[in-house]
Amino acid sequence: MTVTLADLARVVPGAALDGGDGVEIVDIQYDSRLVRPGALFVALRGGYVDGHDFIAGAVANGAAAIMADHAVDWPVPLLIAPDTRAALSPVSAEFFGHPSQHLSVIGITGTDGKTTTSYLADAILSNAGLTTGVIGTVSVKIADQVVQHETRQTTPESMEIQRLLRQMVDARVEWAILEATSHGLAQHRLDDVRFQVGAVTNITHEHLEFHKTIEAYRAAKATLFDRVSSVGGNAVVNLDDDGARDVIPHASGATLTTYSCRDTTADLHATEIEIAVNGTRFVVEHRGHRVRFESPLIGQFNVENALAAIGIARAAGLELEQIAVGLKNAPAIPGRMQRVDEGQPFSVIVDYAHTPESLQKLLTLLKSLSPSSRIIAVSGSAGERDVPKRALQGGISARFADFSVFTNEDPRFEDAQRIIDQIASGAIATGARPGEDFLTIVDRQEAIRAALDRAQPGDIVLLAGKGHERSIIWNGEKIPWDEPAVAAELLRARGYSRTG
Repeated sequence: MTVTLADLARVVPGAALDGGDGVEIVDIQYDSRLVRPGALFVALRGGYVDGHDFIAGAVANGAAAIMADHAVDWPVPLLIAPDTRAALSPVSAEFFGHPSQHLSVIGITGTDGKTTTSYLADAILSNAGLTTGVIGTVSVKIADQVVQHETRQTTPESMEIQRLLRQMVDARVEWAILEATSHGLAQHRLDDVRFQVGAVTNITHEHLEFHKTIEAYRAAKATLFDRVSSVGGNAVVNLDDDGARDVIPHASGATLTTYSCRDTTADLHATEIEIAVNGTRFVVEHRGHRVRFESPLIGQFNVENALAAIGIARAAGLELEQIAVGLKNAPAIPGRMQRVDEGQPFSVIVDYAHTPESLQKLLTLLKSLSPSSRIIAVSGSAGERDVPKRALQGGISARFADFSVFTNEDPRFEDAQRIIDQIASGAIATGARPGEDFLTIVDRQEAIRAALDRAQPGDIVLLAGKGHERSIIWNGEKIPWDEPAVAAELLRARGYSRTG
C-alpha cells in the first residue's frame, strides 16, 4: 500500500499542505535520529525539548516531508497541523492501515492494577487458545514474541501504538490488550484506536501535576468508556472504588459488566475469599452461577484485579469455568510482590507500589499475612509528578510500617533531598520521629542497605516504588537500576546465599 503526503493531510482536521501532494511516505518518525529517506518527520513539543528544533537533523537524514505546527523554511514539503501531537494519531492510523479495525482491542485503565490485570487477562485468553498481544508497562507482546522495553512510558505515543497494532495484525493476533494511562488518553495517543472492551480498576490520587484536579484526572480516564460506548462495546468497572463508579455514566452506549468483593448486586461478585501466602481462593457468583477460582497472586486488591480480568474474558466470550483454568495458571508478574531470596532469615519483597493507595494496600496485606513480623519499608516518590501525594505516602508508611526509609525514586530534574523531605513531612505529621521511626537517604542503594541492616529474623523488608523498572531517571539521565538484583547483591555481601 502506497501512502502519499496528501493522503495523510486529508485525515488531519485544519491541516494545510505546502507542496508535495504526491510524495510517497515510507515511514513516520518524531525522533530525528531515526529518520530514514522517505520518512515523514513529525515535530512534537515535549516537556523538555521541542521537536521543531530538530528539523534540520531530520532533513539531513533524508526526511521526505515535515509535519510542524507552524511554517518552517526547509526545502521539503510541509504539512502544517494545529497540534502535531493530536495530528500524529490519525496520520499514524492512516499510514498503518487502521489496524485496530482488524482485531479486537481491550483497554485497561486505572490508578493501580493495570499491569496485573493485563497479565491476568492475557494469561486467561492465551490459555483459551486465543492469540494475544499486549502493550504495557513491563513489556510488549506480539503473539509468542515478548520484548521487555525501557521506554518507561506505559502507553507509547500514537505512532508506536499504531505500528505495534499493525505488527499484531500481521502476526494474526486476535485480541490486543493495552494499558491506557490518563496521560495516554489525554495526549491523543489512543485517539484512533478502536476499543472493543474497556476496564477501569480504580481511580485514586495520582498525576495531579499533569491533570491539576482529581476531576480532570477522572475525566481523562473516562474517555476510555466514551470510546468503547461509541462502538457499542463492553465496559468493565469496579464497584468497590468510588472513582471507578463515577465514570459509569460514560459507558451508557456499552454493555456494562460490574464486579465487586462487597456488593452482591455486581455482575461478578467474589465471595468466600481465602488469602494465603501461596495464593488466593475465592468463589465468583455470576447470574446465579457459582465457580471456584484460584489465583497465584495474594491480597484482596488482587482479587479485584482478577475480577477485572474475568470481566474482560467474559466480554471476549469465555465461560467462567474456562476462565478459572487460565487464572490458576497465570505467570508471576515482574516487580509485583517479587521475593528476593538469598537464604536470609527475613523476607525481602520488591513491589511497584508507588501511589498512596497501593502502598497502604500492600503494607496492610503484609501485616495481615504475618501479624508478628516487623515491616521495614523503603519508598520514595517521583520528581516532577504529583507533589501532594508525597506527604500522603510518608504518612502511610509511618502508620502501616514499623520502620521507614525514604529515598529517591525518579528525581528527574527536581532536588532529590527536597522530595524526600516532603515525604518525611507526612511521616512527621503522624508523630513519627526522624532517626527513630524513619531515615532519609538520597542514595537508593544505601537506603536499601540501611533497611537490610535493621532486619531481624522474621522481619519483612519491603522495597516499594521501582518494581520491574530498569533505570532511575536523574537529571535527564537514565541510570541503570535493577531493584531485585541490587537487593540480592547486598544480601550476598552479608554472607547469605541460596545454597546456604
